[in-house]
Order: sequence, then C-alpha cells, then structure tokens
Amino acid sequence: MKKLTTIEEVQKNIEENNLAFIYIGQENCSVCHGLKPQVETIMEKYEGVSLVELDALEVPEVAEVFNVLTVPVMMLFVEGREYLRKARMINTRDFSQEVDKIIRGYQEMLAGESDSQ
Repeated sequence: MKKLTTIEEVQKNIEENNLAFIYIGQENCSVCHGLKPQVETIMEKYEGVSLVELDALEVPEVAEVFNVLTVPVMMLFVEGREYLRKARMINTRDFSQEVDKIIRGYQEMLAGESDSQ
C-alpha cells in the first residue's frame, strides 16, 4: 500500500481512481499492525484498485473528513462514493466476501456497459 501523508492526497486518490481502498491506522495500534497484512493480501488480488494507507495521528484531519472515531478503518470507494467501511476488529472472511461482491459487481456493470455500446 502506498502511504499518503495529507488529506488532500487522500481526496485526490479517491477522485482519480474508480476503485480506491483506504486503510487508516496508527503506529501505536496493535490491531492495526496485525490486521494490515491480512487486508493487503485480500486487496492485492484485485487489479485496478488503488491501495493507500495513512496514519490517523499524522493526518488528524482524517477524523473530521471521514468521521473516523477508531482505528483501524478500511474504506472502499467506487467512483468517488463510499461503498464499504469496516472498523476495528473485523472478520477477514466476511470482509473478503463483501469486497469481492462490490468489486465484481462494479466490474460486471462496466462489462455490461461496454457490451451494449
């Protein structure tokens, strides 16, 4: 995951990528460190998804802009809209299934649009 250091970079990433995933953690968060490798493994199997991370202590504006009250927080954006948000302790199997459903649904929608043209 690419580390971003400003809220402007995060917002630009969401605007410029049809599929954008953001992992928000903190250096002093043991849950964040344990969960991040599992989430990376899940997300890296999808092509075309921008994967970024940021530290909530280094970018405190994230709390206000994205209403983040705890860490870690994982958010998936599709065409600039938030489609999935998971926070703190998550079941990685359920998370993987939800991500898969959203991304495959989006890809199928795009394929359907190109078939009809």
